[in-house]
Amino acid sequence: MTAKNPPLAAFVNSGHDQTEAIRVAPGIYVNLGVGNSYLLTTDEGNVIVNAGTLWEAKRGHALFKAVSQAPIHYVILTQSHINQYGGVELFMEAGTKLIAQREYVDGRTYWDELKAYYGRRSQKLWGTINKDVAGMAPTRTIDPDIVFDQHHAFELGGRKFELISTPGGETTNALVVWLPDEKIAIVGNLFGPIFGHQPNLNTVRGDKIRSALQFIREVRNVRDLEPEMILTGHETITGSDHIRTTLTRIADSVEWIRDHTLAGMNAGKDLFTIMAETVLPEHLVLGEGHGKATWNARAIWTEYSGWFDYDSTASLYPVPRESVYPDLARLAGGASAIAACAREHLGAGRPVEAIHLLDVALKAEPANEQALAVKRDALSLLLEQGGGANLSETKWLEAELAQLENQA
Repeated sequence: MTAKNPPLAAFVNSGHDQTEAIRVAPGIYVNLGVGNSYLLTTDEGNVIVNAGTLWEAKRGHALFKAVSQAPIHYVILTQSHINQYGGVELFMEAGTKLIAQREYVDGRTYWDELKAYYGRRSQKLWGTINKDVAGMAPTRTIDPDIVFDQHHAFELGGRKFELISTPGGETTNALVVWLPDEKIAIVGNLFGPIFGHQPNLNTVRGDKIRSALQFIREVRNVRDLEPEMILTGHETITGSDHIRTTLTRIADSVEWIRDHTLAGMNAGKDLFTIMAETVLPEHLVLGEGHGKATWNARAIWTEYSGWFDYDSTASLYPVPRESVYPDLARLAGGASAIAACAREHLGAGRPVEAIHLLDVALKAEPANEQALAVKRDALSLLLEQGGGANLSETKWLEAELAQLENQA
């Protein structure tokens, strides 16, 4: 079973057929993609905000040059993810200065050091969307010419630029480009890839956990600039009232999840109880195309609690629970007996409980046809229940189903 494509998938692929740079404001043009890049023109030359991936930058460079042949004075990177810096080499001309927050190089290095690890995980989640993964990466490393800590400002051709550090963003080196005279904020993925949705405080793919408290502060700081337009990594958002209302709701929603999680921890509740009880008040409910409220409760728990779950002594030692699953299967009468019990859970609408049992059964007998069939049905039910809303959840379930098909 394949769910309908999540909304975020459409954003990622939005630039595939783009034939010209799109004007989003006077002197501001966008090249769409896994991460949008922006051309800002002035009477004295141009500024690029984010380069996109390498293959997107090849298209974007040509589209932007069709708008303006003026020299590129600055390239600004809003964070150290490859969909921002992958194609930066194509925009560097004689005299071009690359600007980033001071922690940018450390953030890029972090990703480089774990390239193979994150690459495998990303490929499983999003390989069916990002067809040319190899073409995303740069061919050479370029370090910033200008770095700053909290704030950096400059003027070019009468256009004022203020760069504001936002370490609560997707990376600790995230920044916002603020155009004060125009009331426009270019924010990258500070709020996540879909405006008005839950952020991912810790992605399914894996990444450093971002501070919930810092994220809340950054959202409110941008709100208090009173922008009339926000340019994100994927969208153009307009209307000062709409922006203020939505940013307030985002910050308040994540704050509610944080307060709820900490209250549960102090009350002695376990992680899964806290997650199950993470039901936001209606006025704080956000879309869940990228992150989820329950996932953020878990990320906050981990941010404050660390790696030891205080549940099992075994967690202190390098012996996984799965090491005894074959014993459990034997004691239960074999993988088929466990699969039959899992089928009962599935029939009662409990697919996650079924998968817990099937993990035991398939560890003991990876080719057990009954267990494989029940797992296929459990994954299909979860996919149906999710409705294709959340990209990572949907693509994970589809990948798990594809893996089962390959085993058949």
